Amino acid sequence: MGFRHNLREFFSACGKPKEKLVPKKTVNIRVKMDCKGCVRKVKHAVEKLEGVESFDVNQKLQRVSVTGYVDEKEVLEAVRSTGKTADNWRLVPYNLAAFPYVQGAYDVKAPSGFVRNVPNLNGDPESPEMKLMRLFDDENPDHCSIM
Repeated sequence: MGFRHNLREFFSACGKPKEKLVPKKTVNIRVKMDCKGCVRKVKHAVEKLEGVESFDVNQKLQRVSVTGYVDEKEVLEAVRSTGKTADNWRLVPYNLAAFPYVQGAYDVKAPSGFVRNVPNLNGDPESPEMKLMRLFDDENPDHCSIM
């Protein structure tokens, strides 16, 4: 347990290949789940992944959120291995979008309160519409004091 043991551990650690480091992030995946059995299958598949700190399976939104040191492709493959249809979650909340009615943002299959994340969704800050919106904003020091 002394010097020899520590020396042996040092040399055995030096010989191992370095693992690819994955940053901590949250991965959202859209999964078609019909019943509690589907939810249970997806939960078990996500639990077995290495590096998962927490996860949330929401049947109503058809979404799986995984937080931890995981890769998006690995989570997607694990969920697809259950036999469920899964793809990346590309939706944003309706109230965070400046122009939710821009062409291509509305999705019939999206849950209520969500729209697709398209390039023109937040608008150009130099556009006349955005300048008018900023004119009456309370955070603008030169805003209209009549309001």
